[in-house]
Parts: sequence; C-alpha cells; structure tokens
Amino acid sequence: MGKVALGAAVVCAATACAVAVLVVRHRMKSSGRWARAVAILKELEEKCAAPVGKLRQVADAMTVEMHAGLASEGGSKLKMIISYVDNLPTGSILCIGPWGTNFRVLRVQLGGREGRVLKQEFEEVSIPPHLMVGNSHDLFDYIASELAKFVASEDEGVRPPAGRQRELGFTFSFPVRQTSISSGTLIKWTKGFSIDDTVGQDVVSALTSAIERQGLEMNVSALVNDTIGTLAGGRYYDNDVIAAVILGTGTNAAYVEHANAIPKWHGPLSKTGEMVINMEWGNFRSSHLPTTEFDTALDSESLNPETDLGDVLGDIVRRVLLRMAKEAALFGDTVPPKLEVSFILRTPHMSAMHHDTSPDLRVVGTTLKDILGISNTSLKTRKLVIGVCDVVAKRGARLAAAGVVGILKKMGRDSSPRDGGQVPRTVIAMDGGLFEHYTLFSTCLEVTLKELLPDDVAAAVDVVHANDGSGLGAALLAASHSLYLQPAASS
Repeated sequence: MGKVALGAAVVCAATACAVAVLVVRHRMKSSGRWARAVAILKELEEKCAAPVGKLRQVADAMTVEMHAGLASEGGSKLKMIISYVDNLPTGSILCIGPWGTNFRVLRVQLGGREGRVLKQEFEEVSIPPHLMVGNSHDLFDYIASELAKFVASEDEGVRPPAGRQRELGFTFSFPVRQTSISSGTLIKWTKGFSIDDTVGQDVVSALTSAIERQGLEMNVSALVNDTIGTLAGGRYYDNDVIAAVILGTGTNAAYVEHANAIPKWHGPLSKTGEMVINMEWGNFRSSHLPTTEFDTALDSESLNPETDLGDVLGDIVRRVLLRMAKEAALFGDTVPPKLEVSFILRTPHMSAMHHDTSPDLRVVGTTLKDILGISNTSLKTRKLVIGVCDVVAKRGARLAAAGVVGILKKMGRDSSPRDGGQVPRTVIAMDGGLFEHYTLFSTCLEVTLKELLPDDVAAAVDVVHANDGSGLGAALLAASHSLYLQPAASS
C-alpha cells in the first residue's frame, strides 16, 4: 500500500473513531437526559402520593375544620355558609347560572313532586374576557341584556299573568356571605374573575339594578350557590341525596346538617330541623395534603389559587413538562416557547391525552403539537407525558374522595352502625365538567371512596351525576320563595 493510500486509511480510521466517539457521547448524553426526565416524574409521584393512611388524615382534618367553621364565623378557613331548602312547589321559573367563563339562562316549569320537571329550556352565554376583569356595572348589564333576549323569545304560554312579575333564581357560583334567601355579599371572586368594586357588595342588588335598566319586570326570589343548587336539585328527585360536590373549573361541596349542630346559627329552626351548608371547601388547607413545588408556584401566580381546580390540573402538568424541558431537554435543546405560557394546557387537553389508547398515542402527539407547539415526539416521550397526567389526576381524585369521606364522618355516615343495623343509603350528587368528562378521574374517585370506607358503608354510597342540577335547584329555591306562593301550590 502506498504512502498516500496508507495516510488516507489512517485519516478514515481516525474519522470513523471520532464519529463513533461522538455517537457514544450523544447516546450517553441522551441517556442522561432521559434518566433526568424519568427522575423528575418519579419525584413528582413520590410527592403526590396519597396512600390510604394519609387520606384518612386529610378526611379527619376536614371534619375538624367543619366543626370549627360551624361554631363561629371565621373559626375556620372553611366558610361553612348557612342556607336552607324547604318546599317544592309548581310553576315556571327563570334561572341564571351556573357561572364560569360562561353561564346559562334557564327556564324550568315545575310540576311538584308528582309532576317533577315538566319542561326545561336554556341558552348558553359566553362571558367576554374583558368583563371578567372590568367593573361590576358592565358585567351585570351584560347579564341582564342576555336575560332580556331570552325573555323576548319566550312563548305566551309561559308568561306570567297580568300584574305578576317573573320569578328569577340567581345561581352565583362564587363565595357569598348569605344574608337572606335573596341577598348576599360577595366575599371574593374565583374562576379567573377579578372585579374589585363587586367585593363586599350585594350581588342581588347589582343584578336587580341591571334588570331595571333593561326595563324588565322581574323579582330575584333566590340567590343560590351552584353547589347548593346541585344539592337541592338532587334532593328533588331523591331524598337520600345528602351532599353535593362540584368538580369543574372550581370545586366546592355542600351537605345537609342538623340545625341544632350549628352553634353559630341563632335564628329560628326550620320546619325540618335541617340546614344546607355551603362549605366553600376550596379554602381547605392541611399539613397532610401532598403538595409539590408546582402547586406552590401556581398558587403564588394565580388570581384564585384556592378554587380553580379544573384549570389547576392542566397547568400543573404543563409546569412539570416545562421542568423536564429545561432540565432534561425532553423536547429538544431549546424550550418550546408555548410551554412557558400559563394555563395554555387546559384540563380537557390533559384528559384527552390521559385517555389516549391508540398504539402510537396519536392524541398525545397531536395535543403536544397543536397546543404546545411540540412536534415529532417519540412514543416513549408520549408515554412519559401520560405518566405525568396520571400522577396529577390520581392525586386530585383521591383528595376529592377524602373530602367526601370527611363530610360523611361529620354526618356520622362513615362507619358501620354499632347496633349491627342496616347502613342508610347515602347519595352524593356530583356535577362539573371534570367529574362528567374526565372518566379516569371520576373512576379513581369512586374507587378511592371504596378504599376509605368499610365494605357495607361503601356499598350503600351512591355517587350520581347531577347534570345541571344547580339550574334546577335555583328554580326550586326561587319557586319556594316566590312572592306569590300559596300553600296549595306545594306538593
């Protein structure tokens, strides 16, 4: 072999060796990056762990806070707001609610206990984003104008007789200090709303003024929290409904309490001796709650850190993926810009990815591309993303189940009867998009309830979906407190 050929061979060999070294280094680097991403997921899983023992501690803490909140105003972070549901009359009632980034205008024709709901009509109305952070006057004027449009389209058969105003149930899905069945002051906004001049004001007065500006003859008969509305609607169909839980953009719970078990209540007892309590459980805090750095960061940045459950889940997933992108280059050497945008990944996106069962996890790939601008993800990367969704969803579902058990414990329905008698049937009415559409979440919640309760008690607990129960509940309360209610109207 000549010197030139030999030199070329040496050069080629050296080049091949260098390439091989680069390949090995790249593989080692890639392997190291992947190991870091997996380590982040494992760390998340450990911090989000909610074993049965911890969940029982959460349930016990919930019960303690419930007692404190019932004892005195400000005695607990749980507001434990008092309300009450009584008779179930007939009639045609208008309702507004429930609220989120949209609301419903609803007409319900009631037929009493025998006739039930004769007819329901509704329209969904989106709230423009600028009104969610504007001023009270503009927001309520918009609501009243949409109500006027709905009334203008009604049939003559449902119009009130001459000389009578329309009755309106106002479902207001935010923390309110109720001062009567038809009045209450806003404690604070949630769900992305932030309108300072409404806080501390009577929201019924604000709506009534807007209604008058529209020239409508209408009386707001009842101010109803959406959770209490869900409970009232569920109770209308089933007397065994003792609690309601909303799992959607926000989260809350309400339940039926004995009036004599409410030390802070100084008014006359109801005819039934019961009171419906609006817990505002989004305020619940406990050292037993499994929290992570992602929760802390999100709370510090959120307008409403205590109640925006539906938005929170998706954004926690985004934050975990962002850390993986920064520390493990999960999606390439540069961090995808959209991954740094808060709340760009919504919980419905998370749910769609979590439920993906296609062989190549096509939905995960499409969601990452369309929502976060991340293209060409590998199958193992997509599986890792599902792993993140799974950890976050399971923690949320198991904690929601622990909250329900806390309520059952307060009501004395969490254990087998000491006398060996029959366990009473207990029905929990649930509503909200998270519960309705995120099947893996709702299934996990129900399975966790069975883990936390004795077998005979678990068998007697039914979790039912109360679709738009809050709208019906608002109608019931409005009709129950109608200006024109006659004793004969009840059934």
